[in-house]
Amino acid sequence: MGEFVQGFEKLARIHPSVSIFGSARTAPDQPYYKLAEDIARKLADSGFAVVSGGGPGIMTAANKGAHDGKGPSVGLNIILPNELEPPNEFQDISLSFHHFFARKVMFVKYASAYVVLPGGFGTLDEVIECLTLIQTEKTRRIPVILVHTPFWKGLVDWFQDTLVAEGTISASDMNLFTMLDSADEVVDAIFEFYEPRGFQRTAEEEETLLNL
Repeated sequence: MGEFVQGFEKLARIHPSVSIFGSARTAPDQPYYKLAEDIARKLADSGFAVVSGGGPGIMTAANKGAHDGKGPSVGLNIILPNELEPPNEFQDISLSFHHFFARKVMFVKYASAYVVLPGGFGTLDEVIECLTLIQTEKTRRIPVILVHTPFWKGLVDWFQDTLVAEGTISASDMNLFTMLDSADEVVDAIFEFYEPRGFQRTAEEEETLLNL
């Protein structure tokens, strides 16, 4: 309960924000790292808070990009028994969690968009949970952007060729996300999504968030 209270108090004022996900194993000399940094910098300079998991790899890149921009840069750090690496140094707001479920609520509750770079099981867990919440109308519709088409295409093809074909998801569920490749495309897509409606949440959306 303390983790929820702390998260709600610290994050309630960061709207609008974008949650960025990706591998903790991505090195600074890899292209995904620079791409994540560029996306975060452009988002921060466009008026968004940037939220990451607070750790190494893509998370550090996201926090660094936002920190170098107009921010704020937010890290939702997870305390794991076998990992002693400290939170990255580029966090203007830093929260620590023992429980994944409380941390995941914070990622989605305040997000105006999800930006998902190449990653492993943790990244897949985050994006699938967000898509499930949107699909089941447990949260509001937000842009979910998979960055770097060559990485995600095999998974997306499997969604279409197996899940849609077997009837375990609807064909319309494929519209819950998009694949893009550049920082400018990501920022433009988020603004295009909100252009007809603005970033202010409706009363219905606020009620949905309260029940998340």
